[in-house]
Amino acid sequence: MNFYLPNPAMPLPDTIYCSEQINVPPGLTDILKNFTKAAIRAQPSDLLWWSAEYFRALSTGEPLPGSDRLGAKVNIPRAGLTPALLKTLNKQFSEGQKCSIEDLQKSWADLCLSEDQLRTLLSLGSFSSDIEWLDFFALGCSSLGGTLMASLKSACEILTEDEDDGSATIPFAIFTRMYSYLAKLDGDIPQDQMDSFIACLKNKADLQQGMIKPDDFINLEQDS
Repeated sequence: MNFYLPNPAMPLPDTIYCSEQINVPPGLTDILKNFTKAAIRAQPSDLLWWSAEYFRALSTGEPLPGSDRLGAKVNIPRAGLTPALLKTLNKQFSEGQKCSIEDLQKSWADLCLSEDQLRTLLSLGSFSSDIEWLDFFALGCSSLGGTLMASLKSACEILTEDEDDGSATIPFAIFTRMYSYLAKLDGDIPQDQMDSFIACLKNKADLQQGMIKPDDFINLEQDS
């Protein structure tokens, strides 16, 4: 009987020899961290079923499953907003254009996000009972850190339908709405400067089937 012995000089497929070879997909840490927090918070009696429902809802943008044990209360740390979590919220609320504060609070809590951060964003936007979702989304992008242009770049990367290695294009009309909203909240940008900035970008968008990408406005800001 013959036995096949692998060539010792050839490494086995997918063999990992050191931590540097492990490529962790972007967003995996946040996804697993928030899944763990949500599971602790919900205390499901059937963890496998609940986990399947959790990830199904996360992928489709539906409300995440809550507790199936009445009265279960577990104190867990609350996280800050991340691009991955803002994208999840956008899947839930963007289609209706408006959402209630109550619905947003519930989804925010399901994602184990900081209540203080939500109160701050609601206060900054002076939102009442109904929220214009795109305005809140723009504020959420600004909370991720950085300048106005960095916030808009984050918005493009979250909203784009391009592939991961694409240009992160979004419709110019959506970009203009977010830019105008955040610039007016900033209060330090004169209206004529805002109008000039939008007019320059419109020329670029007209050449790109009405789409705009981060390179267009970041380079424009640097050149101005």
